[in-house]
Amino acid sequence: MLDKNVVKSVIDGFHLPDFNKATIREIVTIANKVEALTGEKYVRMEMGVPGFAPDKIGTKAEIEALQAGVASKYPMLDGHPELKKQASRFVKAFIDVDVNPEGCVPVSGSMQGTYASFLVSGQCDKKKDTVLFIDPGFPVQKTQLLVLGLKYESFDMYQYRGKDLIDKLESYLKKGNICNIIYSNPNNPSWFCLTEEELKGIGELATKYDVIVMEDLAYFAMDFRKDLSKPFQAPFQPSVAKYTDNYILLISGSKAFSYAGQRIGVTVISDKIFHRFYQGLADRYTIGEFGVIFVNRILYVLSSGTSHSAQYALSAMFKAACDGEYNFLETVREYGNRAAKMKKIFMDNGFHIVYDKDIDKNIGDGFYFTVGYKDMKGGELMYKLLFYGISAISLDTTGSKQQGLRVCTSFIQDNQYDVLQTRLAEFAKEN
Repeated sequence: MLDKNVVKSVIDGFHLPDFNKATIREIVTIANKVEALTGEKYVRMEMGVPGFAPDKIGTKAEIEALQAGVASKYPMLDGHPELKKQASRFVKAFIDVDVNPEGCVPVSGSMQGTYASFLVSGQCDKKKDTVLFIDPGFPVQKTQLLVLGLKYESFDMYQYRGKDLIDKLESYLKKGNICNIIYSNPNNPSWFCLTEEELKGIGELATKYDVIVMEDLAYFAMDFRKDLSKPFQAPFQPSVAKYTDNYILLISGSKAFSYAGQRIGVTVISDKIFHRFYQGLADRYTIGEFGVIFVNRILYVLSSGTSHSAQYALSAMFKAACDGEYNFLETVREYGNRAAKMKKIFMDNGFHIVYDKDIDKNIGDGFYFTVGYKDMKGGELMYKLLFYGISAISLDTTGSKQQGLRVCTSFIQDNQYDVLQTRLAEFAKEN
């Protein structure tokens, strides 16, 4: 087991005023340092990094593009035409929504997509200067707003499901200051999934109060309780895009396609929003069309486009998935198998699942899940588990009001389940 004096000295060296608010990167660095000093490996659960190799369809297409010389050429700001075409097909094939290829804009990962979307939508109407988060969520998105100087409000969805969720949302939208609603589905960190009824309600409110819904689909179709892998046939990935024209979808290459290192994704802007004129944009840029500003002003100054060769990779994977030649969920389904095993080990040792229900159904098994221990605060639990060679992050950093930890399944190896059992058993015995 780990030398607890070493663990304490490393943690103390960070001089964190509130350990409950320790960031993902801080926990990563602490675990790395302890591993280097002790030679003992942590059971790593803190970082949402893909755990599988990318499919050869993507890497082959990118290699061929590089060999053809695309690295010497600037990409078009609005993206490689074939990727835009295949992204539009992909949305139709797996969400059953029609969107013009024009509005499918490659970005340097969904991180850039959310940043650019926040920036533009926050400038559309001077009265609407606040983003509304349906939490828990991805902590860095709030950091993006801090950088941008935009305001935000948030609430924990834990006790608001079904009609209660819609009523809670409307209580914020009535104020008239909300420009965006943002959530992830499946959710990071809880893995809850919004129902069709909830999405319908969100869409209707977005239309009624004229706000843009940003739907973060980083874990696209990874609700493994149903098979969402068949192109152009139900069931489809649930989406608010079925219920409003006021949407932006953020589709990432990182998780479902295990292509995180190339920083590639697509921001899908509805036809209505892409071509809509906003006076706030016109006052600032002289041009008022959302899509033009998003591409020719914001992406231009941020990065002058997206990695040229990576666009060929994602295009090839989208095409193969739409053609039924590539089941992009086949490999990542293993995350669900891992979650089931890990949940059992945690619960056998006195832990409980914090976000455990999708209204009346058990939460699915996937990339993340949440755990709590007795009445222990999240920060305290995160701190103590580090001494037992287990690293995870507190739910506090995700906007959750619940006490516990986010557990990521991506790094667990087959030979670590017994290690996890041993370490959690020792923790339970001493706590």
